[in-house]
Amino acid sequence: MAAERQNQALLDSMNVRAEQQLRLQETVEGLSVVAISYCAVSLLVYVIAPLADAMEIRKSWLLAGLSPVVITGVLLMLRATHRRLKRQAAR
Repeated sequence: MAAERQNQALLDSMNVRAEQQLRLQETVEGLSVVAISYCAVSLLVYVIAPLADAMEIRKSWLLAGLSPVVITGVLLMLRATHRRLKRQAAR
């Protein structure tokens, strides 16, 4: 009985650690989305800026227009990666 209680306590502590690790991973993924989006928007502005200048679009409007599109794209790519990893784990 004592060994069974000890094993149960060990399993409970492992579950707590797994939950903490998952929360930490989700936090890191969220920060990664921000960092990747920031870099992607910055690069796109450099590429699209000459065209925007020709169309007399201000850089601030270009940033405002690109940001939600890029963030949505990064989130969709992250979601697709999660689905692919789940499918691979299920095999």
